[in-house]
Amino acid sequence: MRASSKSYSSARRMRREMPLPEVILWQLIRGGKVGGLRFRRQHPVGPFVLDFYCADRKLAIEVDGRAHDDAERVEQDERRTMWLNNQGIQVIRFMASDILDPQGLEAVLVAIRENAAPSTSFAGPPPPPRGGGSEGETAP
Repeated sequence: MRASSKSYSSARRMRREMPLPEVILWQLIRGGKVGGLRFRRQHPVGPFVLDFYCADRKLAIEVDGRAHDDAERVEQDERRTMWLNNQGIQVIRFMASDILDPQGLEAVLVAIRENAAPSTSFAGPPPPPRGGGSEGETAP
């Protein structure tokens, strides 16, 4: 999905102003360091800018700091994730504090590898139910 020019401008600014947890994660996943996959940082998609995005696997990685603990922000994040899922993009989220912790960081990298594996690629939302029958029956 094509992003707006506002999203592109925001992405450029955000690349220059990445917080420390994102910088650390970027250094570990860039250039195919995770299973040969190429990630983009601060990648615009529709009205959103994703922290990291792997186009081959349609996988978005979001790093959430303390601001994401706010109830209103949690709701916004859920709506954003649903929108991205409807575009066929899988979203995985990590707490910034986990990236700053060496043991947590290793768990983050393992989770990224597992979610990026071809056998676990996100297929998007389930198809709508088939019409013309009750549950358990198949349509002609």
